Amino acid sequence: MKQKIDYAKLLEKIDYAKLLIVLIYAFIGWTICGVVKFIGTAVTSEFIAPIIHAVAAPIIFAVVSSFYFKKYDLTTPLETAALFVAFVVLLDFVVVALLINKSLAMFGNVLETWIRFVLIFISTYYTGRHEEKKT
Repeated sequence: MKQKIDYAKLLEKIDYAKLLIVLIYAFIGWTICGVVKFIGTAVTSEFIAPIIHAVAAPIIFAVVSSFYFKKYDLTTPLETAALFVAFVVLLDFVVVALLINKSLAMFGNVLETWIRFVLIFISTYYTGRHEEKKT
């Protein structure tokens, strides 16, 4: 027998202040990645820029998440990594794909999106685990 999910109760349990703090840090990481992508595209080729972006993204998010975990540590490493990646995917979809590129073609490029998303998740998660071990 299927169990009904009470979405109203789920929404009541969300701590929106915590969520906002995590999303601010995710936005900072996404913005820095965007700057790296913009500069990389301006000074290198269309082939090299996505590689630079894919290498820089996990490093950027490791640094950003390190600051987050040292200052707030409101969520587990797994929750933080999931929220960071979900927010990055949402912003890439809405801002980059729909508003800037006016195309979803970027999601067909494994290097430009999917590998970067996985690396952001991994770097954020392991940064959080590393910070947990310090305490």
